[in-house]
Amino acid sequence: MDFLNEFDFHLPEEQIARFPAKNRDESRLLLVDRSKEKFWEGPKFRDIRDWLQPGDVLVYNDTKVSYRRVYLQVESGRIHESIFLETVDESDKVWTCILKNRAKLKLGEVLFPVGFPQYVFQFDGKDKELSILVAKEQISDSDFEVFGTIPIPPYLKRTAMEEDKERYQTIFAKKTGSVAAPTAGLHFTDALKEDLIQRGVAFVPVNLQVGYGTFRPLTTEQWQTKTLHKEKYEITEETANQLNDARKEGRRVIAIGTTSLRVLETVFDSQQQKYKVGSSQTDIFLSPGDNIQSVQGLITNFHLPKSSLLLLVSAFAKSRLVMDSYQYALQNQFRFYSYGDSMFLF
Repeated sequence: MDFLNEFDFHLPEEQIARFPAKNRDESRLLLVDRSKEKFWEGPKFRDIRDWLQPGDVLVYNDTKVSYRRVYLQVESGRIHESIFLETVDESDKVWTCILKNRAKLKLGEVLFPVGFPQYVFQFDGKDKELSILVAKEQISDSDFEVFGTIPIPPYLKRTAMEEDKERYQTIFAKKTGSVAAPTAGLHFTDALKEDLIQRGVAFVPVNLQVGYGTFRPLTTEQWQTKTLHKEKYEITEETANQLNDARKEGRRVIAIGTTSLRVLETVFDSQQQKYKVGSSQTDIFLSPGDNIQSVQGLITNFHLPKSSLLLLVSAFAKSRLVMDSYQYALQNQFRFYSYGDSMFLF
C-alpha cells in the first residue's frame, strides 16, 4: 500500500487535542474552496455562518455515544479494560468486544464490571482480534450507563472525565449505539444552530452507528476490496424528501462529518440522481478517484494520517489540495482529531 504514503504526515504530540476547546464553536476553522483550489482561516468555527447560504441543507448524524468502555474484573482481582461493540444475536447477551490482556483469560472464565458484581459475563473465545463475551442476562445501553464509561478515543491517552460525558456528545445526539462520536458535530452549539436556521439554513438527520473500526489502520484487504468495517445506518423518508427537494431546486447539501457523508453516498442513486430511504449496513470505502455526488460541501475535523477518513476527504477534494491544507494546519498549530479544529470544504 505504498500509495498511502502520499497521505502520511508527522503530527507533533502537542497538536493532538486531548481536551475540547473551552466553547464548542470556538474551535478554529479552515475554509477550503475546491473550485479555486484555495484555503484560508475562518477564523472561528462559528464564522462558518458567513460561508453558508439560505437554502443550504446541513445533514447531521443523530447517533449518541454509548457508555461502552467497561472495566471488567475476574475473581482473582485482575482488571481487563474492554469496549463492547455489538451484539451478535437477537438475545442481546452475546457481544463482540475489544478486550485487553485477553491472553490471560481462560475459556469460560467469569468477569464482572468493577463494583457491579450483579452483571456477569463469561469469556467465550475470540473472533480474530475481537473477543466474545456472553452476558448472564440481557444487556442494554441503559445498563452500560450504570457500569460503563464513555469511550473517548485511545489517542487521547487519558481516562474519561465528567466533562467528556457532555463534550464527547454532539448537540444532535439522540439514538444510542455508537462507540465513537461523529466529531464534526461537536463544534455546533444550540445557539449557532438556531442562528443558522434563522438565516435560512436547514438541518436534517441521518443515523450511522459509528464503530470502533474508525480508529483502526487500513488493511491491505480493505484496500484491495474497497470495503471498510460495516456500520448500521438509517435515512428516513422525511430526510430523503427534503434532500431530494433541495437537489431539484439547486440548493447545496452539506454533510456534517464523514459519517453523514458515508450514509448519503451509500443511499444516493447516481442514475436517478436521488436519495433513497432505507436502513441497512454500509461498508462503503471512498478514496481518491471516486466521484462523490451526494453532497456539495463537507464539514469535518483533521484526521489520522493514512486513515480511511483522510482518504474520504481526499476523494471529495483533490488530494493535493487536502494535503496542502493539512500542511498549513500543521505549520499553524491547528489542533487535530476528535476534540480538534475543523475544516469546511465546499
